[in-house]
Amino acid sequence: MFALTSLGGAGTVTGSKHLLTLDGHRILIDCGLFQGLKNLRELNWAPFPVDPRSIDAIVLTHAHLDHSGYLPKIVRDGFRGRIFSTDATREVAALILKDSGHIQEKDAEYANRKAYSKHRSALPLYGIRDAERAIEAFTAVPYHKPVSLPGGATLTFRHAGHILGAATAEIGWGGKNILFSGDLGRYGDPVMVDPEPVPEADYVVVESTYGNRSHNEADPVEQLGAVIENTVARGGTVVIPGFAVSRAQSLLYYIWALKQAGRLRDVPVYLDSPLAINASEFLCAHLDDHRLSPPLCKEVCSIATYVREVDDSKEVTANAYPKIVISASGMATGGRVLHHMKSFATDRKHTILFPAFRPPARATGPRRDRRSADALGPCRWRRDHALALRPPPPTATGFRRSWRTRCVGSPAHPHRPELGWNVAVPR
Repeated sequence: MFALTSLGGAGTVTGSKHLLTLDGHRILIDCGLFQGLKNLRELNWAPFPVDPRSIDAIVLTHAHLDHSGYLPKIVRDGFRGRIFSTDATREVAALILKDSGHIQEKDAEYANRKAYSKHRSALPLYGIRDAERAIEAFTAVPYHKPVSLPGGATLTFRHAGHILGAATAEIGWGGKNILFSGDLGRYGDPVMVDPEPVPEADYVVVESTYGNRSHNEADPVEQLGAVIENTVARGGTVVIPGFAVSRAQSLLYYIWALKQAGRLRDVPVYLDSPLAINASEFLCAHLDDHRLSPPLCKEVCSIATYVREVDDSKEVTANAYPKIVISASGMATGGRVLHHMKSFATDRKHTILFPAFRPPARATGPRRDRRSADALGPCRWRRDHALALRPPPPTATGFRRSWRTRCVGSPAHPHRPELGWNVAVPR
């Protein structure tokens, strides 16, 4: 009988790590960074709960940092197995991990230069070379093709929507099937493909950031357009902290749709994130992961002025003309977006728009327009959509990882009566 241990992504949104153990073999599903508040970020520095050398393989559902960002650290600390992902996830992860290593090094350098670290010499959690070593350990796996994992397990990936390369991971092991949802995209998303149905599973480990509610059914194009137009009418700039992969590209599509409708014609758009720029170029190279045709993909990605250099980013900030600035990071925990927020947040004519989930933080200074906060959210829970299982296996056991554990763990949670599952919330 295998054992499942959640080493992250349980009781919080970030740091996703789920360990399967059977007959002395270990497979880790996802290997993410903890992000958000300081008490969570400090967990990244704690010793890993098991010896990294004892893990036989890692399965990566998608490349976002909260699912992949700890890979350089675990490889540096002794993991020597292979990291299994889809081809697009491998390419996107290469961008994200090297960017993360660069930021870690720069943050440590800045802390040492300004002497604000409590340590005599601040060190990065990992660096660019650590990220490169992790990337070398990747093995690309096609969708729908079962592959063998160490210890006699099998792995099958299916499309999950969400971002380029995202997949649900079905692990067959010890006579049981356990399904890991990763992060699921929305059905009917205009850019990304729908999550694929999964025929059956004995156990399901599912994300449930929005586990106690459904998303607003309002048109995100209209919501976004209203926020931008109201801000521009005040002579203001809209600064959007956007996840470099997927969220930024979805925003470009919505703004393209608005411009096609004759709106925002004279409002310039800046994509100020080298990582997001590279991810936008990847979008047109992986046509099977989204709905856009090659010509439309190129047209959507061309509506923004790409800002690669730091000096050009400073010029965007200094420009007083109303505009849209999409910049990373999506959780506003680092990157160029912080400089834009610092410059524009002091004047109420501007808007700081968070288009996706973000962990709690003290709101000081910036004016936040939260009206579109859920319009582009990553998943929606409905009885006809739950877990992309149609119909759901009647005997499945569900495990949920969530920020809102008080909601998903309650007897009134909608999955209980509708699916008839035995539900547990990992702690």
